[in-house]
Amino acid sequence: MIMADSGSSEEVAAIGSADISPTESENNIINTMVERGTALLRKMEINVAEAEKRTGKNTVNMQETYTVYLIEIRPAEAVPEGGVPATPDTLWRRYSEFELLRTYLLVTYPYIIVPPLPEKRAEFVWHKLSADNLDPDFVERRRVGLENFLLRVASHSVLSSDEIFFLFLTEEKGWRDAVLETGFQEKVDSRLKSLSAMFRVKNPDKRFTALKQYSDEMHAVISQLLRVRARVADRLYGVYKVHGNYGRVFSEWSAIEREMGDGLQSAGHHMDTYASSIDDILEEEEHYADQLKEYLFYTDAVRSVCKKNELIQYELEMAAQDLAHKKQQKEELETGTVRIFSLKGMTSKLFGQESQEQRESRLAALELSIQEEEETLKEKNTECQEFVRTAWGDIERFKEQKNRDLREALISFAIMQISICKKGIQVWSNAKECFNKL
Repeated sequence: MIMADSGSSEEVAAIGSADISPTESENNIINTMVERGTALLRKMEINVAEAEKRTGKNTVNMQETYTVYLIEIRPAEAVPEGGVPATPDTLWRRYSEFELLRTYLLVTYPYIIVPPLPEKRAEFVWHKLSADNLDPDFVERRRVGLENFLLRVASHSVLSSDEIFFLFLTEEKGWRDAVLETGFQEKVDSRLKSLSAMFRVKNPDKRFTALKQYSDEMHAVISQLLRVRARVADRLYGVYKVHGNYGRVFSEWSAIEREMGDGLQSAGHHMDTYASSIDDILEEEEHYADQLKEYLFYTDAVRSVCKKNELIQYELEMAAQDLAHKKQQKEELETGTVRIFSLKGMTSKLFGQESQEQRESRLAALELSIQEEEETLKEKNTECQEFVRTAWGDIERFKEQKNRDLREALISFAIMQISICKKGIQVWSNAKECFNKL
């Protein structure tokens, strides 16, 4: 995430009056993205240093072009003045490997809002922006997003200590085998079934219901915000490029004027510079849009936690229902009274009552089944309580992170817009000076 220090209004004004270069913005992404308080980030630095386009054969022996990303890790030790930093350990990863890691984290830690990956293909693009996933500018933004993902995971108190995540950072090939050994595929299949299953919880947790509704609303709001931003970018691009026409006209005009020629030529130069600056401006803006996209994708992670809570609550209710049914069967067998219609009751009426031995055998089997159901209900109740406790703790952590990130991102975006407007004022002020000299 790109974050500026929100500070006081005076500090914001001071920052707004200065030019913010793309390099400085990129440094903000790297340096203030996450809190580096976990044990892992105290021990090592993690970077996605570069991206590289490669060509090779896929699983069906077809030629394909893909992008790989260089992950660098090095000990997080202070380098003495004049010393040389430790040489980083490096390995290359494809985007699909990042996807595999995140899927593993989702099924292993269903109570955690797992950080999302950057988009695989560009969404909410304005018309001059390439939607090609091999476009260099898009690949660069995705590189930043993948580094952000790794740092998000590494800064999480639970995810950062996962052995598979550590192997992803350190073992180029062996980590896939380690994932499979965890029974990962069975967990994936089970998760897919639970996510696609249709069930209705009788007594849902109101907090998770409200959270799911909030997540849906936030998804809709951010989507609309990104659409608006894309439309604004289109119009802004047009306004800037039209200034290039001013530059051309002033330059042509200067050719037929003797006394006013120099002033007109200078004014045309300022207009040309202004028109050409929009490409860098909108490319920098894309980093701010990526921040919003991250939280757009976070909403899916929030809904995943809510869905898991619904599933656990449903299993708890089904266990309680099964236990109540078994106890009712026992009561009916002991009293000989059938409260509701059943095939067993109809059979007894048609063919006579069962013997005392049969009845006692059924009672013993029911008592054993009731004990097992009571144990199952106890386990499900404990599982549900533990899930709610751990999930809600992570939800509170996420809320603080979200509020901080979005507040600082929006402040930074506003500061950037102020800077852009000031540059436009400066261009016309310079043009005014040129006209004064005519």
